[in-house]
This record gives sequence, structure tokens and C-alpha cells, in this order.
Amino acid sequence: MSPGGTLTLGDLTVSRMGYGAMRLSGPGIWGPPSDRETAIAVLREAVELGVTHIDTSDFYGPHTVNELIREALHPYPDELHIVTKVGAKRSPDKGWPSALSREELTSAVHDNLRNLGVDVLDVVNLRLAGEHGVFPIPVSITEPFEVLAELRQQGLIRHLGLSHVSAEQVKEARAIAPVVCVQNEYNVANRANDDLLDALAAINIPFVPYFPLGGFTPLQSGVLDDCARRVDATPMQVALAWLLQRSPNILVIPGTSSPSHLRENVAAAKLELPADVIADLDALV
Repeated sequence: MSPGGTLTLGDLTVSRMGYGAMRLSGPGIWGPPSDRETAIAVLREAVELGVTHIDTSDFYGPHTVNELIREALHPYPDELHIVTKVGAKRSPDKGWPSALSREELTSAVHDNLRNLGVDVLDVVNLRLAGEHGVFPIPVSITEPFEVLAELRQQGLIRHLGLSHVSAEQVKEARAIAPVVCVQNEYNVANRANDDLLDALAAINIPFVPYFPLGGFTPLQSGVLDDCARRVDATPMQVALAWLLQRSPNILVIPGTSSPSHLRENVAAAKLELPADVIADLDALV
């Protein structure tokens, strides 16, 4: 049974409770994990728990996370779908500069194919890497998205998505090729993408919040802690349950390198928040 129910990415059905694999790499999302066996165990347990949506990128590590996914799960179950992203790269100083040229995007797609061990990628998100935290990045995405659309036509990609984009950029991309998901930062404390989320729901495009638990700065709130006590759950479980109840077009991809934390996250898919708790969380901005 799929935790949280299911949504579709094009013709692919995925669990609404997914798994973000970024944290399986070393500190700073760089290099191999300190405990490779545990990292592999987390991936395998995620699938055992019914997760059918894994989010990754070949620039995590770089390469390390995709290699772990292949080692742990290849050959992949038919119901498992892996969503990756391109548009950034890792620099020697461990930065995240943009990589949006035709050559960089094509190379990134082939890196993902090779390191995941597949002939075609289920979903590739075009990620606009924000220099110095600027968002949304005020650039045209026509040229890079056309490159990915060409690679899709060549049969290397099944579906295309977007990440770190504005509503205008979503519209621009949809004029080129179908967009099956949008992945932007969003959580109970960060509502900057409220309008975009609702607009996507109206046209049946799934919204995938990255950093659903706060990312590199974990969520901290007395209100969240109080709500967790009232429903006998952890604050992070409540934050995930709020997202799943926020809108039916949301897919969540919390990441962890801990088997116990993974189980807690997946269990949040069964948590039904009462109206008074939702109202208190809705007011938390």
C-alpha cells in the first residue's frame, strides 16, 4: 500500500510520501556517506515501506547518491520511479553553480543514466540554481528546457519537470513541452509558494516541496511542538502531515540517512490532523 495514497507524474503512479536521497552523501552533500551499509539499508527499507518515488540528482556527491541507489535497488521494481534533476553542478569549493548550457545539460542527463544504470530517466527536473539565494531567478528558461525536450524526444527521458521556478517560468516551459511536476521550497513555516501551489493544483500538476522539514535549518516552533503533543506525534511528523493535507496535489520527499527517522517520516502519512491543529498551523508563518 502506497503511504499517503498516490499521484501521477504523466503516466507514472507514485506514492505521495516519497523519499529524498540527497542526505545519503557525506557532509555538505559531498563525497560518500560515513556509513555506506546504513545508506543502502535506508533505500531498501524505503521501498519495503511502500515508497515508490525517490528524488535524487547526479550532482549529489557528486555521483555518489545515484551510485548508492543503483547498488541498493537495481534492477528496480516496476512500481519504483526515480526523479532526478539537472541544471546545477558542484564546484571544487563545494558550491552549486548553474549548469544550463546545452553541453552541460546533455552531459548531466547521460551521467544520471549511467550512474543510475537505466536506459531512460523517469522524470528530469530542470533546476534553476539560485546564485546568492536569489529566487525566483529572473531568466528565460526556454533554451535549457528546449534541450531537455529534445532529449525527451530522443527517448532518454520520459517526463519533464521544473525546480526553483516562478509561475511565469512554468508557463514558459509548458509552451515547449508538458510539465509533470514542480519542485520548489515550501513547508509549514515557508509559504512563499502558496499561490503557485494553488495554481498548479487547479491544472492538476503535482507540487513537490523541497526542504519539507526545513532543510539545512530544521523547523523549530513552539506552535508546532504544541500541535505535536496534542496529536501524540513528533513535530516533524506533524509538519509532513500538514503538507499532505494542505493540498491533494502535494508529493512530499523528506530525506534522511537514519532508518528510524525514515520510519517516522513514512508513518506521518497515516496521521490525520484535526481541524483545530490545522488552523493553528495555517496561522504559523
